[in-house]
Amino acid sequence: VKLHWYDGGMRPPRPDELDDGQTFGDNGTMFVGDKGKMLGYRIIPESRRKEFGNAPKVLERSPGHHQEWINACKGGKPAGSNFDHAGPLAECVLLGNVALRPAIKEKLTRVNLLWDSANMKITNVPEANQYLHRQYREGYSL
Repeated sequence: VKLHWYDGGMRPPRPDELDDGQTFGDNGTMFVGDKGKMLGYRIIPESRRKEFGNAPKVLERSPGHHQEWINACKGGKPAGSNFDHAGPLAECVLLGNVALRPAIKEKLTRVNLLWDSANMKITNVPEANQYLHRQYREGYSL
């Protein structure tokens, strides 16, 4: 999987698959696959969405993330927002924030951040690693 992060005024080009008259919007997610693109949950172009049809409904309705957490604490199934899912997602989002630091952002006009997930460090822009961890005050370390 290759991730391209656009933020802080940077934007990807308008997708050719977007029908005339459809707005591209100024935020959200775009997924680019081998067989098409999605803007958020919407397959583009519309003709491709119609060809694909409706996705099967395979997930049960959530009672809400608070109730899911309570149920999981009581020995039920893991919440949909469990750490197995939320940890890597937070890792990805927080790396986007590192890329927006002014000193790093300026450098990224020439290079991409290369992330070593197993070792939790950026391998090609060493000065960016300073934003990955914090110094805790005495008595508050983990």
